[in-house]
Amino acid sequence: MGGTFESLKGGGAAIALDEIEISILRSLAVQLLELIGPGWPEPGEDDDPLAALFAEGPSEPPSDPALARLFPDAYGSPDGDGDKGVDPEEIAARAAEFRRFTENDLRARKREDALAVVHSLNGLTPAGDGAAVLELSGELPLRWLGALNDLRLTIAARLDITEDDESAMLFRLPDEDPRKPMVMAYLWLGGLQETLIETL
Repeated sequence: MGGTFESLKGGGAAIALDEIEISILRSLAVQLLELIGPGWPEPGEDDDPLAALFAEGPSEPPSDPALARLFPDAYGSPDGDGDKGVDPEEIAARAAEFRRFTENDLRARKREDALAVVHSLNGLTPAGDGAAVLELSGELPLRWLGALNDLRLTIAARLDITEDDESAMLFRLPDEDPRKPMVMAYLWLGGLQETLIETL
């Protein structure tokens, strides 16, 4: 998987992807959509767009570690990682209030980013040389950047990667280790993310 993003004349980014890379990216983006879910409230519960704008979201952090990584508490954890000198109950209350009014929008943006990846890949068919060139322009490079970041965060949570120096051992896993494909995907997505940032 050696494809990297390159700058397009006039702005944007392009990358050559083979059929396997297209399939992996599409599959990961669809899984991310399933993980993020439809949001709160469920679609169709309230067809009034103004009411949806002011709808309150959840106040508790997600129990799934991957979702907790995608939707972290705004003020750190009440066990001392947040504001110094502030009562832990006050930190928890602030975080719950912030989450209640922001998570729906954040969830919607992450869904839009993942959908942009899926739609970009739909209909992309490798040519005779085995690769198809994907060109991203307008807001698509930023959508892709957001989705790549979310995919890496999700995989990192599944692999229990917290910091690069702690995860070095994972990158030397033997081929028979069941985590190896996820580690390879994590590294590959990191390369895509890095080269996409460079093009911007």
